[in-house]
Amino acid sequence: MVQGVLIDLDGVVYVGSEPLPGSLDAIRRLRELRVPFKFITNTTRRPRHRIVSDLARLGLNIDARDLFTPAALARDFLARKNLVPLLIVHPDLREDFTGLAAGSGEAVVVGDAGAFFTYDLLNQAFRKIIHGAEFLALAKNRNFLDRDGELSLDAGPFVAGLEYASGTMATVLGKPAPAFFKLAVESMACRCEEVVMIGDDAEADVGGAMGAGLQGILVQTGKYRPGQEAKLPERATHVVADLSTAVELLFG
Repeated sequence: MVQGVLIDLDGVVYVGSEPLPGSLDAIRRLRELRVPFKFITNTTRRPRHRIVSDLARLGLNIDARDLFTPAALARDFLARKNLVPLLIVHPDLREDFTGLAAGSGEAVVVGDAGAFFTYDLLNQAFRKIIHGAEFLALAKNRNFLDRDGELSLDAGPFVAGLEYASGTMATVLGKPAPAFFKLAVESMACRCEEVVMIGDDAEADVGGAMGAGLQGILVQTGKYRPGQEAKLPERATHVVADLSTAVELLFG
């Protein structure tokens, strides 16, 4: 019996600046049924408040507390460990890291910087890592569905390059890190096995969730490509057309 739902955003609820057909009705249905649900995203080009306001423009009003982002976890990590970050992120995301106190140690934080990835910045990060700085990856996705409808490089290839060069593995804070899923599950006062993750990324969304003990539903929207379900664990996983179909499958 499913007691809670985690929903990815980009490629599941919307693509670009448009909601996917039936997605807003599916979320409205969950609210009518009083099913607890949270949004969990690896988006690292926009600050949390902008994601919330962008959703409102689509007609979906949510509380920021119902949105889990890797940047929020990274900020908590830095504050808890008293670390000063070198941020390799999109300039728009920097506001999620403002107000951190001066720390006694260093960390490298890598997100999807897009066109702002440069050799000099990556080399600066490499040098800090080999001299002992904490290495944090907001996410390690291979690619994402860009606004032109084609797949583009995400943060993962850049994280992997720094790992290879430095010989140090990054601590991944976003999906598919089990702790990211479990934090969202705990916010609904559920057990992992009672919660289903609905996403369009077989590896980070669904595979990551299943690895953390959740159930998984892969939707054939967004970045989904035929055959990606073959990457998932052998135990049963549903592959459905879209978010609306997933909610109907779960709750009728």
